[in-house]
Amino acid sequence: QVRLVESGGGSVQAGGSLRLSCLVSGSFVMSHFMAWYRQAPGKSRELVASISTSDNSNYADFVKGRFTISRSFVQNTVELQMNDLVPEDSGVYYCNARRSGSNELWGQGILVTVSS
Repeated sequence: QVRLVESGGGSVQAGGSLRLSCLVSGSFVMSHFMAWYRQAPGKSRELVASISTSDNSNYADFVKGRFTISRSFVQNTVELQMNDLVPEDSGVYYCNARRSGSNELWGQGILVTVSS
């Protein structure tokens, strides 16, 4: 059974950094289209960043230049490096994995809180 296990969230002051990690358990991270989403209280879930199986990355306009998505072959993880955080970046961040012929997967979510 394939599971996504997120780690690395927490609280930080504005201008600080956090690094999120998502372990792909039971499968191979390089074979999935991976993405990070987030959901703030009272708002819809929104795409933050994605990375394809050929390592093409895309970012939402509101994180461009501040966030970086990457994958680790050795650790079998997808990472989200978040710099210059602002309070509007607060929310629950979700790891997402997709692969042709398989069910879409979601992690359990991890909380990020940015204080002003």
